[in-house]
Amino acid sequence: MSLLFNSYPLARSVLFSLDAEAAHELTLSSLQKAYDCRLTRNLLASEPELPTTLMGLSLRNPVGLAAGLDKNGAHIDALGNLGFGFVEVGTVTPQPQAGNPKPRMFRLPRAEALINRLGFNNHGLEAFIANVQESQWRSKGGILGLNIGKNATTPIERAVDDYLAGLEGVYPHADYVTVNISSPNTQNLRSLQGQDELAGLLLPLQEKRKALADQWGHRVPMVVKIAPDLNTEQIDIIAALLPRYDVDGVIATNTTLSRDAVQGLPQAGEAGGLSGPPVHELSLRVISRLREQLGASFTIIGVGGIVSGKQAKEKISAGADAIQLYTGLIYRGPALIRECVRALA
Repeated sequence: MSLLFNSYPLARSVLFSLDAEAAHELTLSSLQKAYDCRLTRNLLASEPELPTTLMGLSLRNPVGLAAGLDKNGAHIDALGNLGFGFVEVGTVTPQPQAGNPKPRMFRLPRAEALINRLGFNNHGLEAFIANVQESQWRSKGGILGLNIGKNATTPIERAVDDYLAGLEGVYPHADYVTVNISSPNTQNLRSLQGQDELAGLLLPLQEKRKALADQWGHRVPMVVKIAPDLNTEQIDIIAALLPRYDVDGVIATNTTLSRDAVQGLPQAGEAGGLSGPPVHELSLRVISRLREQLGASFTIIGVGGIVSGKQAKEKISAGADAIQLYTGLIYRGPALIRECVRALA
């Protein structure tokens, strides 16, 4: 297993010779083929143990996969097999959508960063749920988060309709549901982080979840994913609203619009959300402030710029209860998962 994981730099040199989105699709399809073959599945299998409880859920370890890598939930088992304690897939929208025009993913290798303006490209809620139902991850004890968003064509003043449809659709298939209001690639989406807009979204979601809990006989935790570009006043408003509307946790953070850390690098001027190490300090600031405002018991999942065990520890020290990886996987490969678990242990 370690030989396969340690050979990732060789694979990366091939992948980085391709267009970023083409490499992304090739990686997922190759990983799926390796998982579908029992021999290579076992060679890739990793189960680093650091038992953790998160929102009442029992995790094998506190290192998760962030949403966005598997938008359609088509590779849950293959990704979980790499050693994650929990896997989050999506963002899914009620209706299928193509996303923004290509090219829409760009590498900044000198910063180990990415810029994407994908725009919630996905096959829609019906196909997403079918994929989730086919996966074995949950039946084998894995924890699955399902991330919901709004269609680009839905006016922002009717965004709540899309989130309610998403919550109702994914509820019976999720260990937790993430409400994504922080992608910079859907017009006006981040306005939902404002005080009145967020309250107007969370109240109907709270009521819908109560009805779904009665219908299905169990309560599914709900978390909100926020941006790294919020000022202190905006963070404090969100921190005040989340417990008021019975939200269980917060994911901090999504990608940034700031380019301060990558000025002058090739492709740094491309529009979209920047991920990777340039987001790390921004997310630490948000996490620290959230922990200060929310107290010790509220769940915070830290994400953004983790490319080593050291940064994983810094997320936890700032106040996160668990972490998620995405861009770090692209630059470091699956060995990063075990490195982070060991660092946190």
